[in-house]
Amino acid sequence: MKRIGILLLVFCTCFVLAAWPQGTGQYNGAVAWGMSGTAAATETILHSFTCGESDGCDPASGVIFGPDGSLYGTTVSGGAYGAGVVFRLSPSGTLTVVHSFNPSKQDGFAPMSGVVFAPDGNLYGTTEGGGSSYAGTVYKVTPSGTETVIHNFSSTDGCNPQATMVADSEDNLYGTTSGCGEYGGGTVFKLNPLAGIFKTLYSFTGGNDGGSPSGLVLDTEGNLYGTTNQGGSHGFGTVFKISPSGTEKVLHSFNANGEDGFYPEGGVVLSSKGNLFGTTDRGGTVGVGTVFEVAANGTEKILYSFKAGADGISAAGGLVLVGSDGACGVTIYGGTVDLGTVFCGSTSSSGTVTETVLHSFSHNGKDGYLPQGALAIDKSGNLYGTAANGGKGGCGVYGCGVVFKIVPPAPY
Repeated sequence: MKRIGILLLVFCTCFVLAAWPQGTGQYNGAVAWGMSGTAAATETILHSFTCGESDGCDPASGVIFGPDGSLYGTTVSGGAYGAGVVFRLSPSGTLTVVHSFNPSKQDGFAPMSGVVFAPDGNLYGTTEGGGSSYAGTVYKVTPSGTETVIHNFSSTDGCNPQATMVADSEDNLYGTTSGCGEYGGGTVFKLNPLAGIFKTLYSFTGGNDGGSPSGLVLDTEGNLYGTTNQGGSHGFGTVFKISPSGTEKVLHSFNANGEDGFYPEGGVVLSSKGNLFGTTDRGGTVGVGTVFEVAANGTEKILYSFKAGADGISAAGGLVLVGSDGACGVTIYGGTVDLGTVFCGSTSSSGTVTETVLHSFSHNGKDGYLPQGALAIDKSGNLYGTAANGGKGGCGVYGCGVVFKIVPPAPY
């Protein structure tokens, strides 16, 4: 299920997100996170993508805030050439296509990942396909919309990147490819676009070290952390650490034993105490996904197992921090009509985990459904995201996807 965008997720009795997208802030209200029911949040569709038109279709990844207060994201298809777009959605609700990908010009196509603002003020992202070797690209888009391919992937240095990259303060970008590399299991790479230097930090074998990595998080010492949804000692995925020199260490191998989660599609988030938090697509007590914590020494703890009902199914992308002890995310399925949810949760001082569903998506011709990408949060605690299908944009019974806003109930 590699159509899952990267959700940044933080979850425990007290942990702090290492970095926030530009223009976002933490909501300091009290949130609820185990199953306690639903809350009357307000959902607004900010934009419905239009099938067959130039505004894009199928926003599989999440959105981020830019320095201008606009939301930025990508769609996998649609646009002027049908190969996907980078878009900007202004605070007033006007959507502008910043770039339409054109496979005939080898600038890549099908941007499965979202975009990131680097310190140089430009947007960077990856395409799953296209480029000179048809293995995907890393691209730069200026605020004015000029796109440049800065790396073409090949079978040797990785192929088919699907996860959103991260940037450090020195203009380096770090990302993953889902396949190829020296052993065929995907790669972790480092790229300095200003200097034009690309380096493969690690090639996965697909064995005990994992395979098919997703998104990354960077600590203050330059170590990278992430997940693979394949490989490991049990074959169900891993949580890994990679040093600045490229040495990999498996911190946890997931096990389909009825308790542990498995197939972690999203990445992890690093707390101020050095613990990692993430989600799995499958596993847990009823097999439909978990929220987990991995300590620095590799000890794993399942914080929550989804129940396959109103609380959601398959929170494969992760979470976003809300306040000091809460987190919010999306599930692809589950909810009142099994088309996905937006949920929030927290852990009490006694260790009780509580989940609340803020919104259940419904295929009603207006709402989106099957949300897959990361949420963004503004300084008022409102949540923003995408759903890959639905809306009022046509495409038969499916719709082309939406950008949505969730206003949590107060106090929340």
